[in-house]
Amino acid sequence: MAASGQGEKRSAEEAAGEDPVLSLLDVLEEDDALEDEACAVLGGSDAEKCSYPEGYVKRQALYACNTCSPRSQEPAGICLACTYKCHEGHQLYELYTKRNFRCDCGNAKFKQMECKLFPEKENLNTGNKYNENFFGLYCTCKRPYPDPEDETPDEMIQCIVCEDWFHARHLGAVPPEHLEYQEMVCQCCMDRCSFLWAYSSKIGVPAVTKITPAEVEEDVKVDDCPVETTKAQNGPCTKSEDVKEEQTAPSTSCDQKPVNGDASNSIKTEMKSEVKSCRLQEYQEHQKPRANTATYWPSNWRSKLCRCDQCMKMYADLEVLFLLDENDTVQAYENKGKSEEAQESRDPLMTALSTMNRIQQVELISGKCSDL
Repeated sequence: MAASGQGEKRSAEEAAGEDPVLSLLDVLEEDDALEDEACAVLGGSDAEKCSYPEGYVKRQALYACNTCSPRSQEPAGICLACTYKCHEGHQLYELYTKRNFRCDCGNAKFKQMECKLFPEKENLNTGNKYNENFFGLYCTCKRPYPDPEDETPDEMIQCIVCEDWFHARHLGAVPPEHLEYQEMVCQCCMDRCSFLWAYSSKIGVPAVTKITPAEVEEDVKVDDCPVETTKAQNGPCTKSEDVKEEQTAPSTSCDQKPVNGDASNSIKTEMKSEVKSCRLQEYQEHQKPRANTATYWPSNWRSKLCRCDQCMKMYADLEVLFLLDENDTVQAYENKGKSEEAQESRDPLMTALSTMNRIQQVELISGKCSDL
């Protein structure tokens, strides 16, 4: 509401032919918003050095150059520093961030071009993964963003598994406006990683789909989600019965072996305490039917994935072990970039403010300081 009020005030002033009056607080707030947006994309990425020597970087800001690697050629990705030093003035596609990628700039995909920052590159980075994003196309509709032929306003959301970007209206379901989510998994990746449906029923953010009136009452009832929910820190729905449910649920295991009937009770008790129960099996008992939609997830959902031996093998086979890594999230990447930015430099204006007493600070920030 505050931002809306400021916008109306500026519009009235401009309509009256007056220059809009901005306090220093307004300027600082706008500057912080721009800085946060920049950190969200560039956090943790070096603008001076090519990232190639670091190998397959866990997560970094990436770009594709349509000038050097158009659609008629193989896809290639370049790091932030190479966009400045090697591809200045070229047509670039901003890919936001991608995981486990090594900079391609100057390798065999770029024909005669040589990287100015690190020319000693191998011909190909066989560990890199590419998709249509590297040619400026996104979503299941394979359209550019922004799309000059699409007049429908719509946000783009990135799938955390395939890392493609999707129009919200093409995901089959959208999260309700009153609930917050941190990550999304698209329909295709949900089919490939079908085990996620069990977790979605238990800890996922309930999505909104097109339903008939007869289905409304049933759809509103989310499995194991109480009337009173906790949204602190974008967390999932919680309830007091969760602990009781885990304590009373039968002990199941992915690798549990039968115990000899003659074994003593002490040995049985010791084995039960050492065996890891499979959370996935427990959740599958209450799994809702699968739907051809994307799913949405709260901030700490990855920590709830089962780590038993069989599940670990399943993650490895599906090449999704990164789902167990909380530092793989874009949020963790953004926080890292903001932290490094704060350590490396301090705003001169904020430094000046820190030298003033409280009254001087209030006067300066409110725009009443006569020296401005």
